[in-house]
Amino acid sequence: MDSKVSVTICCMIKDYFVPLKEIRHEHVVVNSRFIATIAPVFSPEEARTFIARIKKEFADASHNVPAYIIGGGNTVTEFCSDDGEPAGTSGKPALAVLRGSGLGDVAVVITRYFGGALLGTGGLVKAYTESTQFVVNALERGRRVPVYVSMLAIPYNLLERVRLMTTRHNGEVVGEDFAGDITMTLQFPVESFDGFQKELQELSAGKLKAEVIESKEMIVNIS
Repeated sequence: MDSKVSVTICCMIKDYFVPLKEIRHEHVVVNSRFIATIAPVFSPEEARTFIARIKKEFADASHNVPAYIIGGGNTVTEFCSDDGEPAGTSGKPALAVLRGSGLGDVAVVITRYFGGALLGTGGLVKAYTESTQFVVNALERGRRVPVYVSMLAIPYNLLERVRLMTTRHNGEVVGEDFAGDITMTLQFPVESFDGFQKELQELSAGKLKAEVIESKEMIVNIS
């Protein structure tokens, strides 16, 4: 009998890790192939689309077991399904690994091609747990951080120095508009912005200041 679990939990910790990209890991247990595919997803709709795509790709498989955690802000949404495996032997173990990984905004599908030998309840739990662990451990991770997008007008002779300063303070040059002066659009983690602003003031004897035009979140690589 299939088992599905979907739940929304309040007050998740906001600071969490996310996968940087989709990856896949395969291994064999007693002739059964287990193919785990994991990806970043940022809404239940994205998670369902990802799951449907993997199920279509492996439509001839014995089982495609999904689990996901959508997290951020004040709530986290979780889902898992055994997809025809005995209840509690596949979806829940996969979800348990995701919970323990520190990841949010993540979905995984473990595809199984039956190899002709029954694994038993304990064997299935172990196989799905390990499959999820293998692919989670292989992930490149990112961290959600608040960022400022700012604009800054500078003379041409300071361009290279400001570019270097931006990099030194973990920022990114998003755009450059060349006219009478150069108008730069820059993006910084909030925690790095004050340091850039201070160095900019020192460089220009207090004449230059970056103006914040937008606050948002971005994902930075921590791997």
